[in-house]
Amino acid sequence: MTGSGRTDSGEHYFTAQPATRDERRPLTVRLAGRDVTVEVAPGIFSPGGLDKGTSVLLDEVPDPPPSGRFLDLGCGWGPLALTMGLLSEHADVLGVDVNERSVDLTNRNATALGLGHVRAATPDAVGDDAAYDLIWSNPPIRIGKPALHELLRTWLPRLAPGGEAWLVVQRNLGSDSLQKWIESDPSGPRMPCARLASSKGFRVLRVDQPA
Repeated sequence: MTGSGRTDSGEHYFTAQPATRDERRPLTVRLAGRDVTVEVAPGIFSPGGLDKGTSVLLDEVPDPPPSGRFLDLGCGWGPLALTMGLLSEHADVLGVDVNERSVDLTNRNATALGLGHVRAATPDAVGDDAAYDLIWSNPPIRIGKPALHELLRTWLPRLAPGGEAWLVVQRNLGSDSLQKWIESDPSGPRMPCARLASSKGFRVLRVDQPA
């Protein structure tokens, strides 16, 4: 992955159907305190391992509750969804990504790890009336502000009453302005949003849905 938000081939990882060759390979990573082997491929976000932002989020976010409906928004190969599934075996965990290769990888990785309660889908396959108790996301900042705002306007209000969304955003890519937009901008979701941590150039934000 390059710093531009493109894969090494120059293709955006948020392409629905990546043109790069779908060459799968195993990757060993540490999730939920254990070493696991997952499958990755070119044309997705961070195929080389856990990216810094996701690592920061996993270090800072509290463990999910034992059960509930959880969402990984922008799942890639599935590190957040898989971690939720490993920690909360009675939860219903959904990963969402526009990249169909990412969706397939997350589903395959969940199956390989025996996580029958974890699945992934493209956004158009998810019902509009779905509500989530918990959202974890390393949102795709580089899709541009209008598209990012539309993404968050769509999914953050789907938090159930009392639900929380935990986001990790690079500080120099607008984390502070995004926090203000979520909380108070007329065009935003107008939801309480607090900065809970700052580490390695990233901010961790928590968005609350009032009970």
